[in-house]
Amino acid sequence: MDELLLRSLTPGVLGILVRRGADFAAAEDAVQDALVEAVRVWPAEPPRDPKGWLVTVAWRRFLDSARADTARRRREDLVDEEPAPGPASGADDTLRLYFLCAHPSLSPSSAVALTLRAVGGLTTRQIAEAYLVPEATMAQRISRAKRTVRGVRFDRPGDVATVLRVLYLVFNEGYSGDVDLAAEAVRLTRQLAAVIDHPEVAGLLALMLLHHARRAGRTAPDGSLVPLAEQDRGRWDTASIAEGVGILQAALARDRLGEFQAQAAIAALHADAPTAGETDWVQIVEWYDELVGLTGSPVARLNRAVAVGEADGPRAGLAALAALDDSLPRYSAVAAHLHERDGDLVTAARLYAEAAHRARNVAERDHLTRQAARLNTRLRH
Repeated sequence: MDELLLRSLTPGVLGILVRRGADFAAAEDAVQDALVEAVRVWPAEPPRDPKGWLVTVAWRRFLDSARADTARRRREDLVDEEPAPGPASGADDTLRLYFLCAHPSLSPSSAVALTLRAVGGLTTRQIAEAYLVPEATMAQRISRAKRTVRGVRFDRPGDVATVLRVLYLVFNEGYSGDVDLAAEAVRLTRQLAAVIDHPEVAGLLALMLLHHARRAGRTAPDGSLVPLAEQDRGRWDTASIAEGVGILQAALARDRLGEFQAQAAIAALHADAPTAGETDWVQIVEWYDELVGLTGSPVARLNRAVAVGEADGPRAGLAALAALDDSLPRYSAVAAHLHERDGDLVTAARLYAEAAHRARNVAERDHLTRQAARLNTRLRH
């Protein structure tokens, strides 16, 4: 069985059922039933039109369910409405499904779960394992999300920005369980880019590709984090970098700059440098200025302080940092890095230890603890 094919067909099939008038929750259940049937039947009898086969089976499963709890007149209406089988354009249906799963009435965690289930075609078990929660908890989250969007109809364009934020949340989860969420986010963003011509969709895809390209260099064999400046650039995926840069250049040429294009431009400058010492920090600062202007994000300002410290010296970076709230995530780690570069090892060691205490994951905590220990060892000698 080609699992990736099944998952790629899922949103289009679900979108068609919803467009035909099926309730979203019932349609999603019917599509899941059709996928199970495909796994059973296709190895021995592969269909000529896989999507048409799934639509036909899912629609029949939906009708079977509808017959069990609706009036005869409505059942007859539904049967009369069934179109002839065969392929249909799925672009609009798929796009509506992305918008539905990222509906503003959903919490971010619910939108992510529903997107992975309905658009990504993942099972509830796979999503639960990826987010390290019990399967029953994830099933309840998905059920609540489906109830929330029940009856939603689109009489105006959906919010692309919300969809992109949901996909970026998926990407940043990385890898857990048997699902590579970063790779899944890349796949879903590619799928979105195929059905909507929008420079920010292209910008997010480019950003994901450029970050994902560095993945092999981010960890040492023992699982410890490797900072960007110390990564073996020979381990980076040059094909993904080239693809990401090409997508970004085409998006920027449209002169409709958005936050994901700006972030991708920064990632491209890092990827383009043959060595860490050859990074064009001056241009990176300029792109951070654009990003801060677009978003006003405190996190963007924090990252800008790092870039200023590299471009204009650590004291300039510390001056930029001083204007920010010291409760920001990674503030202490950035301050430690800048103080170390400025030669103040005592303050840097203390701040690395403080940052380790605030770290949100084990790998980051261990890395910062090692940094503090390294400086304390130097101070003792």
